[in-house]
Amino acid sequence: MSREFLLPDLGEGLTEAEIVAWLVAPGDTIVIDQAVVEVESAKSIVELPSPYGGVVASLFGEPGQVIHAGQVLLTVADAATDVSAAGATVGVPVAAAPNSTLSEGSGAVLVGYGTTESTRPPRTVAAGRFGTVTTADAVARLKAPTPTPIPAAVEPVRIDAARRSPVVSPIVRRLARENGFDASMLAGSGQNDLVLRSDVEDYIRALTTSALTTSEPPTSAPPVLVIAATGAAASATPAGRDDVSADIRIPISGLRKVVAQRLTTSRREIPEATIWLDVDATALFAARDQLLTATGERFSVTALIARFVVAGLRQFPVLNSSVDTASQEILQHGAVNLGIAAQTSRGLMVPVIHGAHAMSTRQLRDAIAALVAQSQGGTFAPSALTGGTFTLNNFGSLGVDGSAAIINHPEAAILGIGRMIERPWVIDHALAVRTVVELSMVFDHRVCDGGTAAGFLTYVARCIENPVSLLADL
Repeated sequence: MSREFLLPDLGEGLTEAEIVAWLVAPGDTIVIDQAVVEVESAKSIVELPSPYGGVVASLFGEPGQVIHAGQVLLTVADAATDVSAAGATVGVPVAAAPNSTLSEGSGAVLVGYGTTESTRPPRTVAAGRFGTVTTADAVARLKAPTPTPIPAAVEPVRIDAARRSPVVSPIVRRLARENGFDASMLAGSGQNDLVLRSDVEDYIRALTTSALTTSEPPTSAPPVLVIAATGAAASATPAGRDDVSADIRIPISGLRKVVAQRLTTSRREIPEATIWLDVDATALFAARDQLLTATGERFSVTALIARFVVAGLRQFPVLNSSVDTASQEILQHGAVNLGIAAQTSRGLMVPVIHGAHAMSTRQLRDAIAALVAQSQGGTFAPSALTGGTFTLNNFGSLGVDGSAAIINHPEAAILGIGRMIERPWVIDHALAVRTVVELSMVFDHRVCDGGTAAGFLTYVARCIENPVSLLADL
């Protein structure tokens, strides 16, 4: 008898996910709550534990394939069942099956929600061309076409299993796989040796350069079109070919699909208005330096402005709201859950600092620093990307002065920080050189009028120009 493990409800309204990697292979013996597959939803990458124990009979779907809730992921036979008779297969798509309960066995849906401690055994490894490879890697390579031989001049360093570089982005994995090597065998340049897309692209360029110096006939396929998480595209072309006129189709899927839906909803539903203000931030930098001298700790400018924003939302609480279109009510939130817009390897994401109103400046600084560290890989848990009530966007880091940003639906406002540069500024009827920043604010005109939005913006500006003024409100 075999039992089917269906893709469970991933929560937050997510109904589909992309298979990143199989952690087991047909014939493997697994136990309840053992992680069997890694999938990427629109919000995060998670490992799914099996609700059944036994022998893996069949896998359904290949890495890169999108599956929907209710579809069969794999079948598990009793340990005494002859798996070969069950017809072990990989990559066979199936129609969506009816929803069924996982009452038998674990009942686990996502990793961390199991009924027992982790029982995932170490992955079986074997020596190979790229060092050690997992069972799942071996299965994927058996299914994949023969890769282009890698010239010895750019052969990756062999690393044992304990030292394989972490690879978070499935796009990075796929890009490496399409060009005939394993991304985890590269030395990552990201935090904690994380392999980034740029690392893979640099290695591909090295392959192309080496191919120019070899006398062997080319064995590579036609140009590989590489699609980044942000929607940008590049191509790796064989020597002597430069086909820049080719059209590129970029699928709107995963995180990009969710972002597109939210931005479209925001533009369609929210009657937004934009205001902006140039602010002298010279005193803010002086305050930052004074904090370093007094405490020995560094405080980023973004963390200090976030502190001013939280204080401003207490002064103008209606901006910490959302609109309930069903009941035609403005829902004014008690807690300030501050979203920080971040550009990650998976695209634009807005992780949330929950309970920012109850944090000290030091705690807020540490929370922002943690989000910045995580944004390099885009590995945020689904809970970290929901529940925001107001968003702060520092697009000055992109080198621009201002932007009429799109409100992060269903919030009511977003504050943008432009780049901070020295400009001529009039002080007491005389010109001086000051550090100036442009603040731009977009707000939902259903929630408040321009007077309220302007009051909030000038409050934050006053705190930036004279940080000591915030003491009056503490």
